Amino acid sequence: MVSLQPEQASFLLQMAVPALKNEHRVTKSVIEAIPLDKGDYRPDACSRTALELAWHIAAAEHRFFSAPAAGEFSLAPINRPDSARNSADVAKWYADSFAKDVERLTTLSGEQLAKVLDFRGMFQWPAVVFLEIGLRHSIHHRGQLSTYLRPAGGKVPAIYGESYDTAEAKKAATKA
Repeated sequence: MVSLQPEQASFLLQMAVPALKNEHRVTKSVIEAIPLDKGDYRPDACSRTALELAWHIAAAEHRFFSAPAAGEFSLAPINRPDSARNSADVAKWYADSFAKDVERLTTLSGEQLAKVLDFRGMFQWPAVVFLEIGLRHSIHHRGQLSTYLRPAGGKVPAIYGESYDTAEAKKAATKA
């Protein structure tokens, strides 16, 4: 593996932060779209519930985004707080942890961002790369969660452009 220079790692962070913020906004809207009383919806007995999947997204993203500052990828459990009882609570925790993680990331040195971290013995990459891995993980599971919304009685928010539900809401608003 070619090593990443500290100034290159800092540049990658500067390029990543706007994308992280945009994708966070979209993911938060998908979590918030879970009907408050339907967090237990699951499409199949072997699937996670909507709330479990939302928590998985929030907690895993926090795990990936806090790794560069910690100097290691931790597998310590991030348990859902008892106060996170519905999608609004999970979305709030997600927003709060994201804000803290991004603030912390922007204070890291190039050396911290370039430090090679181990991921479960499977691969070793510079810390800044874990941001992209975490982002892809969140986007993947956000797609899963978006397929839960209509069967659970929710509306799919705009993700990359209008969704059917946001287009219908816009039509209804212009008729009113």
